[in-house]
Amino acid sequence: MADFQLRPAQAPFAALGPTGVAIRTRLKELAAQDEKVLKLVGAHLGSLASRDLAGRCRDGLEHSSRTWAVRKQALTAESSSRWAGSITKATHDQWALSRRGQFAYIQSLEAGVRAIGHRLSLPLGERGSKRAPGGYRTRQEWHAKTRRLHLLEDRLERERADWAGGVVHVVRGGRKLARARHNLHAAGLDEAAWRERWETARWFLAADGESGKKCGNETIRVGPDGEVSIRLPAPLCGLANAPHGRYVLAGRVAFRHRGTEWADRVAANRAVAYRIHLDVARGRWYLTASWQIAPTQTIAMATALADGVIGVDTNDEHLAAWRLDTDGNPIGSPRRFSFDRSGTATHREAQVRHALTRLLNWAKTCGVKAIAIENLDFTADKIREKHGRKKHFRRLISGMPTGTLRARLTSMADQTGIAIIAVDPAYTSRWGAQHWQKPLTSNKRKTTRHDAAAVAIGRRAQGHPIRRRTAPPPHDRSDRAGHRTVQADRRTPGREGNRPRIPGPRTRCVPPGRGENAVDQNAQHRSGRSAEQEFWQQDSLPLSL
Repeated sequence: MADFQLRPAQAPFAALGPTGVAIRTRLKELAAQDEKVLKLVGAHLGSLASRDLAGRCRDGLEHSSRTWAVRKQALTAESSSRWAGSITKATHDQWALSRRGQFAYIQSLEAGVRAIGHRLSLPLGERGSKRAPGGYRTRQEWHAKTRRLHLLEDRLERERADWAGGVVHVVRGGRKLARARHNLHAAGLDEAAWRERWETARWFLAADGESGKKCGNETIRVGPDGEVSIRLPAPLCGLANAPHGRYVLAGRVAFRHRGTEWADRVAANRAVAYRIHLDVARGRWYLTASWQIAPTQTIAMATALADGVIGVDTNDEHLAAWRLDTDGNPIGSPRRFSFDRSGTATHREAQVRHALTRLLNWAKTCGVKAIAIENLDFTADKIREKHGRKKHFRRLISGMPTGTLRARLTSMADQTGIAIIAVDPAYTSRWGAQHWQKPLTSNKRKTTRHDAAAVAIGRRAQGHPIRRRTAPPPHDRSDRAGHRTVQADRRTPGREGNRPRIPGPRTRCVPPGRGENAVDQNAQHRSGRSAEQEFWQQDSLPLSL
């Protein structure tokens, strides 16, 4: 029987910081004319963006700088050169995003086809393993999965043809909202409310920044005093209330978060991109400012771990965290930061952000400069056929916000001076429960499997082994407690070597240095050793006294 080989764990590394900043504020005190102008501009530019996206999709893989220039020139006549540049850039970004999503969907279909084909090739009722699922249980299930295999193969063939031809399927306004039109009762909307949301989602009110221009943006300009002005497209210049075809909104804006950093960029005329959008459900207008920043230089691992580390285990509805000292020993009690993943996407994102805020505040209170988190990626585990009928487990790994947590945590920790260390997730939950859950449980504290996994994650970030020190045998007899908890593998180099010499008495009766050569077989008179191979001659037996 082949020996089971553990997957080698990758070395931990410090995650890079964010490369961009986005802040949002509310547009207040808008007049009725202001809202009317914003809606007209958004609808007009949205129609141009839809037409440009359709043209880009028709070009497919034949896209070039020449076709880009032709599309931009056609948009400039109906808006302006800067509006046309923003529209075409947004079109290319959306097309590229759809292209990446199409490739990920093809990979998912290929994984599903391989999994079903493997299970169909196995006899009925054959048990699976941890590495691969077994055969199907009944003949009816086998037949149903055969039909599904044909369906997936047909989809895969169609997607591969689209990928080869550069065909992507994009819906401006969102596919989810488009499908809601066919079932308004389930969406909780009537036709008028759906129409309003659909038209609002297809608006375009975004402008890229330009360094060297006044306040960093010529199209949507926000001054240091909070005045917002918009360069109107050519067909709507008659609505201007300021020189050079601009419209100035009545309200003023102020950025609470990173407001000083934004003001410095505006004063220095550095590029700032803006986006204006309407929240139909609340009836509120918002302004989002964004700009690029240089990634923060990561500090050395030794410096980040100088004051210990906080290990964090990511779960479906909470974060389990435990603080460790420099030697890898847990300090205090574990902490749990819960979040609710139900509701809308905005609510889920706010819940995750709130949990991360509490985690970072606790880290600052403890004086720790590093947080260790698993580098999770469930891309290969989200297919339906990998885990068979384990619907709860598939729903669990699909609901874990690994990407959102990683992006949010690195972005929020960048401003607090706390380093994020990503570790390999191999065996952290298993070894944590095996070696740390029971020792850390007492009458006053119940340690869960997730808390023990947090300890394992923190120790791996520090470079310490997760498994605990080998338990010594009893003082009188080693057979009483059985074998040791951890034994060296027979292929481990030096497992039969000499023990290192430890200064000082090891016991009360053995002087220092004794027992150093306990495994030196040359010093022992045993069968087959060199001590018995010396020349010797046995004396003859005496025949008489």
